Amino acid sequence: MPPLLFFTFFSLLISTSAATKAGHGYKLISIEESPYGGLIGRLKVRQPTTTYGPDVPNLLLYVKHETENRLRVHVTDADHERWEVPYELLPREKPPTPSSSLSRKDGSFVLPSSESLSSSSSPNNLIFSYVSNPFGFSVKRKSNGETLFNSSFDSMVFKDQYLEISTDLPENSNLYGLGENTQPKGIKLQPNDPYTLYTTDISAINLNSDLYGSHPFYMDLRKGPNAHGVLLLNSNGMDVFYRGSSLTYKVIGGIFDFYFFAGPTPLAVVDQHTSLVGRPAPMPYWTFGFHQCRWGYKNVSVVQAVVEGYDNARIPLDVIWNDDDHMDAAKDFTLDPVNYPPSKLQPFLKSIHGSGRKYVVLIDPGIAVNASYGTYSRGMAQDVFIKYHGQPYLAQVWPGPVYFPDFLNPKTSTWWADEIARFHQIVPVDGLWIDMNEISNFCSGLCEIPKNKPCPGPGVVWTCCLDCKNITDTRWDDPPYKINASGTKVPIGYKTIATSAVHYNGVLEYNAHSLYGLSQAKATQKALQGLEGKRPFVLTRSTFVGSGKYAAHWTGDNQGTWENLRYSISTMLNFGIFGMPMVGADICGFYPDTTEELCNRWIELGAFYPFSRDHANYYSKRQELYQWETVAESARNALGLRYKLLPYFYTLNFLAHTTGAPIARPVFFSFPDYGESYGLSTQFLLGSGVMVSPVLKKGASHVCALFPPGTWYSLFDMTRAVVSKGGYVTLDAPLNTVNVHLYQNMVLPMQRGGRTSKEARATPFHLVVSFPAGAESSGAEGELYLDDDEKPEMGLGRGTATHVKFYASIGDMKVRIWSDVEEGEFAESLGLVIEKVTVLGAPSGAGKSTSIMVGGETLSDMHVKISEMSHVANVDEEVEEEEGEGESGGGKAKRGMVVEVGGLALPLGKKFDMSWQMEIAK
Repeated sequence: MPPLLFFTFFSLLISTSAATKAGHGYKLISIEESPYGGLIGRLKVRQPTTTYGPDVPNLLLYVKHETENRLRVHVTDADHERWEVPYELLPREKPPTPSSSLSRKDGSFVLPSSESLSSSSSPNNLIFSYVSNPFGFSVKRKSNGETLFNSSFDSMVFKDQYLEISTDLPENSNLYGLGENTQPKGIKLQPNDPYTLYTTDISAINLNSDLYGSHPFYMDLRKGPNAHGVLLLNSNGMDVFYRGSSLTYKVIGGIFDFYFFAGPTPLAVVDQHTSLVGRPAPMPYWTFGFHQCRWGYKNVSVVQAVVEGYDNARIPLDVIWNDDDHMDAAKDFTLDPVNYPPSKLQPFLKSIHGSGRKYVVLIDPGIAVNASYGTYSRGMAQDVFIKYHGQPYLAQVWPGPVYFPDFLNPKTSTWWADEIARFHQIVPVDGLWIDMNEISNFCSGLCEIPKNKPCPGPGVVWTCCLDCKNITDTRWDDPPYKINASGTKVPIGYKTIATSAVHYNGVLEYNAHSLYGLSQAKATQKALQGLEGKRPFVLTRSTFVGSGKYAAHWTGDNQGTWENLRYSISTMLNFGIFGMPMVGADICGFYPDTTEELCNRWIELGAFYPFSRDHANYYSKRQELYQWETVAESARNALGLRYKLLPYFYTLNFLAHTTGAPIARPVFFSFPDYGESYGLSTQFLLGSGVMVSPVLKKGASHVCALFPPGTWYSLFDMTRAVVSKGGYVTLDAPLNTVNVHLYQNMVLPMQRGGRTSKEARATPFHLVVSFPAGAESSGAEGELYLDDDEKPEMGLGRGTATHVKFYASIGDMKVRIWSDVEEGEFAESLGLVIEKVTVLGAPSGAGKSTSIMVGGETLSDMHVKISEMSHVANVDEEVEEEEGEGESGGGKAKRGMVVEVGGLALPLGKKFDMSWQMEIAK
C-alpha cells in the first residue's frame, strides 16, 4: 500500500490497540527467597477477561541476579509448562519448574506493599523492586537510582496466545535495536513506527516491516551518559509499540523471560548481552577479503572469467560464490551435469585454492520431493522432516515441491552433516550460504502435488504450482491477536510453513517459527567444522537471538538505489548491537540494474562493511566491479585501504569473539557523551576510532560529516586532519574518493595490502600512531591479534596465536613507542616484521630527530621523513570547514608534524621499545 496509507493504517492500529483493555493485571500472593538464589513468587489474576482468550489464572515469578550486571525476570504459567526458547538451542540457566518452586502455600508469606532485591552492600548493579497489587516491577540502576524499566506503567496481561507488558520511558531515552527491519529514518528507533518481530521472507526494500530476523533486544542510551539493554527472550511473533514515552510488547505466545543488562556503556551492554546469548563466531581471515557473487553465473567458464576479470583490473578478490546456478534443478548438494560437472569445477577450484582464494555456494532448506534424489531418500529414511498430521509438510521453493528438515530433531543434524560431507567430497567448498530459512514458501496452507500439471511449470518459478487450501480451523493458524505481519497483518502462515505444523517432540511451528534460521545455522556450522577440523564459515539470511555464535549475516534482497545505499548502514549497525558483527549488504544492490555512479559510491562504502560482497539478481545487468573503469578505480582505492587494514579488521574479529564488541559501530559507542552522534546513521566507526564518512547522495562531490571532539587524520593522506570541538565538516569527495579518518590516541596496525588476503597478510607491518594535533604531551595505544585462522578456536594458549599490545607516548619532545607481546612465537614463526612507524600530530616546529633508539641501541640504515601537516581544519561546534588556510570557527588551526620512520625490521613477535628525541627546528 502507499506509504501515507500505511502510516494512517498503523496509526489506527495503535489507537485501536490502546483502546482495547485485554486484562486487568495480577496480584502477588506469595513470595520468598528461592533455594536456587533470587526470589520466587506466585501471581493470581485480579479480574478475568476474555479479550484474546481467557487469562492464565496463576503465574510463577522468578527473579535472579545471574551476574552483577545481568538481572533475569521470568514469568510463566504456575500450573502448566509453556513454550520457551529451547535450552538446548540457546544454552542458559534453567529457572525452577512450577512443581518444585515453592515450599509454602499461597498466602503464607506476609507481603509488604513493595519490596526490592539488591541491597546497598550487594555487588549487583541493578535493583529489582515490585508492588503487589496490581503486580508490577521495576528495574533501577543502583549507582544513581535511575529507573530502567517499570512495568507498573500498565497492567500485565498473560493469556495463552496473548501476552502484554509495558514500561514507561523518560524523555532522555534513545532506543536502538528491535529488528530485523529496514529503518528509513536511521538507527535510532522512532516513536510510532511499527516494530514487528517475526521472521519473514519479504524483500529488505520493505520499510519498517518484519524481515528475515527476530531480535527482541533493545539498547537504551540516556544522556548522562548511561546505557542499558533489555532482552525479551521469546520466539513467538510480537508487535512492539514504541510511543516515545512508553514501550509495549504484545506477544502471541510463550512467556515473559526478560534479561536486563546494566551497561553502563554501549560496549558493556553488548558484552553483557553476548555473554548470555553467545559470543560472535570467530571468522577465518579470508572472510575479511572481498567477495563476488551473482545469481546467474551459468557455467564454470563464466565464474572463471569473473576471477580473471578481477585480476586483469587489479582489484582485490578473495572469494567467488555461486548462487543456485551450480545445482542440478535447484536441488541441494548436487551439480548441474552440463554446466557445472565435476570434471570442470574441480580443476577450477584447485586453481583458485592454489592462489589463496576460496569458494562458497548456496543451499536452501527445502529438499526436493524426488525419489531419485539421494538427499531426499535418506532424509525420508531417517524421518527428519517437519510434519503436518503425521506426514511431511509439503511446500514449494526453487526445485518445486519440497519438504523442510526439522533442525530441532537431533537426528536431523546428523543427516545434514552427512549430506554436507558427501557434497564436500565432490566439491571442496570453503563455506556455506544458507538462504530462504525464515522459512520461505512459495505457497500457503495445506498443499498437494498436482496430478494433471507439471510443478513447477513454465513461467515464473516462484508462482505457487501446488494445489493448496487455506488452514483456518485451528487457533494456531488463526490466533486471536493479529500481529502486523509483513506490515499488513497477513496471516502468520502466509508464504511459510503452516503454523499448526509440528516439529520434533510435538513442538508447534507457531512457537518455533522464528528459530529456524538459528537451528539451521548451528547444525551447518557443526557440520562444516566436522569435515576437516577447520574454522567454519556460514552465511545465513534468517537470524534469531544468538545466531551470531554460528554465522555471519547479509541484509537480504536490497535495491540498487541511493536510498538503499543509505539504509544499509543502519541495518549493519543494528546487527552489531544484536551480536552479529560479521554483516554487510549486497554491494551495488541486488536488483534492479544499478548505475555506474551508484556502484562507485557503494563500493566506497561497502569496502568497509565487515562482510564485503557484491551480489546481483539473475535479471540485473552485470555489475562486477570491473564492468566500469570508474568503479574499478574506486574499488582499487577503497579495497586497497581495506586490504591494508586487514590486520585491524581481524583484531576486531578477535575482540568481537571475546567481548562481543561490534566490528562496525555507531559513532556514539566511542562518544556516548556526545549527544549529536546519537542519531547519526550516515557514518560509522570500525572499532573504536576509524571513521567512515561515505557519499550517499547522487551527484554529490562533497560530504558533510560529523566529527566528534578531537583530532581526526585522513587514512588516504595522513598529512590532512580535522581538529574538532564537535561539529560538521564539508569534505571533498570526488567520484573515486571515500573519506576515512583515524582518531587521536590510537596505534593502528596496517600492512602493505595485496590482491588476496593471503598475499596481504604476509607483508611487513606499518604502525600508525596518532596524537592530538600539535600535542606536547599525550599517549596512544592499540593492539593486534594474529592466529592460524584454520584452527576452529580463537584465542591464546594453544601455540597458534600471538597478541600484541602497542603503546606510545609523547612528552618533553620525546616520542616513545613500545609493545607487550603474548605468545610471540607464532608471529616469529611467520617471520613478520614492522618495517615502518608513522607518528601523526607531533608538535609543530619539531625538526630532525637526534637518534632513534630501540632497546637502548641506536638504529642505523633507517629512513626518517618529517613533514608538516598540509591541511588542518579547525572546527568549532556547528561550524563547517572553510577551504584554504585551514581556519574555521574563528580560531587558528592547530598544526602538527608527520614523522615517518622507515627501513625498520622489528620482529613483530618480540617486545620492542623505540624512542627518539625531537629537536626544535630553528
